[in-house]
Amino acid sequence: MPKESTEEYRNNITLHLMRISGDIEHIKEKVVDINNHLVRLNGRVTETEKQVSWIKGIGGAIVFAIGVVLTWIGIEK
Repeated sequence: MPKESTEEYRNNITLHLMRISGDIEHIKEKVVDINNHLVRLNGRVTETEKQVSWIKGIGGAIVFAIGVVLTWIGIEK
């Protein structure tokens, strides 16, 4: 089993480090893409929460009005 020379060993280590560095850059790019996507989703969620609040408010007002009308009808009889 022949031993590697010090220079070959350094070259192999440098090659591996370059590969790892490239992988880390790729991971950083993907994390930035994911963060940008999450920002867009958070905006959509906020808008949806506002719409749900409006719907709940209107629904509550309608139920209250129906209750008042039914009570008023019941009192008259």
